[in-house]
Amino acid sequence: METFQIREAKASFSALVAAAENGQPTLVSRHGKPCALIVPVADGARLYPLTMPNLANYLLGMPEPLITERDATPLRGVDFA
Repeated sequence: METFQIREAKASFSALVAAAENGQPTLVSRHGKPCALIVPVADGARLYPLTMPNLANYLLGMPEPLITERDATPLRGVDFA
């Protein structure tokens, strides 16, 4: 894995993106300390999925309809006096 200072990374950003497309990650450092990692999309998608699942789509995709009954009894009385 190659390491670039942030100044060098800004100057050769397109080369770093091309390296990531070819499967090579690159470490970017600021003042000698690692601050970012440029990785291929497949590697990044394992940590941060590109599409986030949501509950509505999961429930709509169920093979049979979801039927629930609602309890209509009041929870408590309200006194506004």
